[in-house]
Amino acid sequence: MSDVVLPESEASSLEGRATASMFGLAFGDSFGARTEFLSVEEIVRRYPPAGPETLTGFPASVTDDTQMALAVGEALLASSQPYSVASLEKPLREAFIAWSISPENNRAPGTTCLDACSRLEKGLSWQKATVIHSKGCGANMRVAPVGLLPVGRNGLIETTRAAIAQFQGALTHGHPTALAASDLTSAALVLLQSNMALSKLPEALLEYAQSQRTIYHGDWLSELWKQANASTPEAYIAQGWDECIVALKRLETALAWPDRQSDPCLATGAGWIAEEALATGLYCLLLYPDEPVKALQRAATTSGDSDSIACLTGAFAGARYGKEIWPEKWYAQIEYANRLTRLGDFLEMAS
Repeated sequence: MSDVVLPESEASSLEGRATASMFGLAFGDSFGARTEFLSVEEIVRRYPPAGPETLTGFPASVTDDTQMALAVGEALLASSQPYSVASLEKPLREAFIAWSISPENNRAPGTTCLDACSRLEKGLSWQKATVIHSKGCGANMRVAPVGLLPVGRNGLIETTRAAIAQFQGALTHGHPTALAASDLTSAALVLLQSNMALSKLPEALLEYAQSQRTIYHGDWLSELWKQANASTPEAYIAQGWDECIVALKRLETALAWPDRQSDPCLATGAGWIAEEALATGLYCLLLYPDEPVKALQRAATTSGDSDSIACLTGAFAGARYGKEIWPEKWYAQIEYANRLTRLGDFLEMAS
């Protein structure tokens, strides 16, 4: 087990962090849904002077990022506890399959998720259903509910939180970097709910990543490493953590010379792959640490996977600051507001 211990999520005077994080994810997703696949120049032309500033439509629509985050969260809600592979695999499998065949799954979903869910629906084991060489951001765009579960006193032990984060990613994305990035994204949410100074967050995440390099959660991941033709479980997972460490070091370099004017993707990556989505989502938050709506605007005004980047930025900001940071009218305007509220209530009660 790691020598690094993430801080317990203490009770906060900031109301509703879990709810704010889940809604922030959806708000960011809705912002970025309008700008994905566009250049920064085209985004600014359509949404002057600096990109989207508010939600549009009633409801304001979201993408598969929010849909799959809800699937993960509702699987956690449906699972018996304590969480284990035995209790969680079936609810996750059912939630993913239900998403994949839903008529509302019409938001340009990723092929990795669709392919893996198709095989899950046919009854294949998850180890055979997963796309073993994919490290797309579909693995960690949906992991926020895991990071919002309570960790520490009266909550999950840290090892279980990490294992669940990796396991939910592994059902569709079998590349070790997808697993490590999901774990790291979840860990970031735990840290953001603590009283850690934001300036220390990249260093803490880098320390955590380095401590996890050879920790393979075999009880959860079984022999997935053999599917990847790795020499050992430790060699398999180390590859993922090493790629995440590179992404975190790029984030540290970018923050040494923060640039609000340039496309964040130029500094930390376009976000189509898991470790870059994490790094760029964090970068947008840390560029505007006290201005969460501006952070969403910046995350959506990017040349890469804008909805996934912005949904992570929104989840991070909500976990840090609580419900009051978002305009009150947005909570009723966003698509799936009732499901988001129910999941937020579950996570708040768990805490």
